[in-house]
Amino acid sequence: MTTFAPASSASPSLDRARELLAAFPVVDGHNDLPWALREQVRYDLAARDIAGDQSAHLHTDLARLRAGGVGAQFWSVYVRSDQPGAVTATLEQIDCVRQLIDRHPEDLRAALTAADMEAARAEGRIASLMGAEGGHSIDNSLATLRQLYELGVRYMTLTHNDNVAWADSATDEPGVGGLSAFGREVVKEMNRLGMLVDLSHVAATTMRDALDASVAPVIFSHSSARAVCDHPRNIPDDVLERLPANGGVAMVTFVPKFVLQAAVDWAKAADDNMRAHGFHHLDTTAEAMKVHQAFEETHPRPVATVSTVADHLDHMREVAGIDHLGIGGDYDGTAFLPDGLNDVSGYPNLIAELLDRGWSDTDLAKLTWRNAVRVLGAAEDVARDLRSRTAPSNATPEQLDG
Repeated sequence: MTTFAPASSASPSLDRARELLAAFPVVDGHNDLPWALREQVRYDLAARDIAGDQSAHLHTDLARLRAGGVGAQFWSVYVRSDQPGAVTATLEQIDCVRQLIDRHPEDLRAALTAADMEAARAEGRIASLMGAEGGHSIDNSLATLRQLYELGVRYMTLTHNDNVAWADSATDEPGVGGLSAFGREVVKEMNRLGMLVDLSHVAATTMRDALDASVAPVIFSHSSARAVCDHPRNIPDDVLERLPANGGVAMVTFVPKFVLQAAVDWAKAADDNMRAHGFHHLDTTAEAMKVHQAFEETHPRPVATVSTVADHLDHMREVAGIDHLGIGGDYDGTAFLPDGLNDVSGYPNLIAELLDRGWSDTDLAKLTWRNAVRVLGAAEDVARDLRSRTAPSNATPEQLDG
């Protein structure tokens, strides 16, 4: 695994960014540390003890989270969409997060609500929430969805890279044309629970259908702007324009192939090379990284920067408004990252760049903390109302989709 560089050295803007983050820390929408721990050490948390320096293996450890000004983290309980026994694997991922919180109680605090997030901030601990990445994790079962909520999952991304039977992915061929009737029922049940509907990874048709179906704010846990980088994983402007009416939040991601146009073609060639060598294109094990590195030696990688990500945020603010932006870095879920955002200590570099671009303290407090906390609280408010007058759904795909 590559050794990741630390954040850049001090500057007046960087000093100011750190002051701002001390007051309003980052709520990051997506970190794949649990999957990295599964892949690297099969959840042997002593072998990758995040209380120590893990920069040779991971983007994430406690010291770098602190240096980055992270105050809340949605830990992804992702499993691959081709994972046999996806529900069981998702439960193992949830268990990993719980073990991490139990091992590090002075630094991490389990959080289920917006109030829990604020309590963690007051205590100086990192609020730890969970998000399931892909509807395959519920195996077409609304009862399973409810049990994931009971175990602490507070968002679900409707798809990952492949379609599910009831929702189309951004990176698969169209299946049902967005959401099926059962897919709309999933959204309805998520609203009733208070689980955020996450539209990262889904097709634009699915985004629009979900916005039509949801009576609660939605999120994009780790997506950027399609108008700035034309990748199907990104958010079209017509969808960004709908966020004010919905109340949702789009959390910009750092993955170079989603933020830098020149990296799109390179990433496709690199992914094809991984598959040609018998690896999944998302594999970040040491053996897979050797293949990546050999490819990069002969095909220099286009390099994104902090400025690249800031360009997306400038555009997203113009289209959706400052009340509808957040951050979702995708650390430990990608092989490459922009210069200056090499690991979780890098968030101050982004805030410093935005300060230099004229973003106000109020703007930045919304970006880093307030918007994400507000959206979870709003989902809770909707759920209280729906639960008072709506029973749990036991519908099946067979009943609704035929």
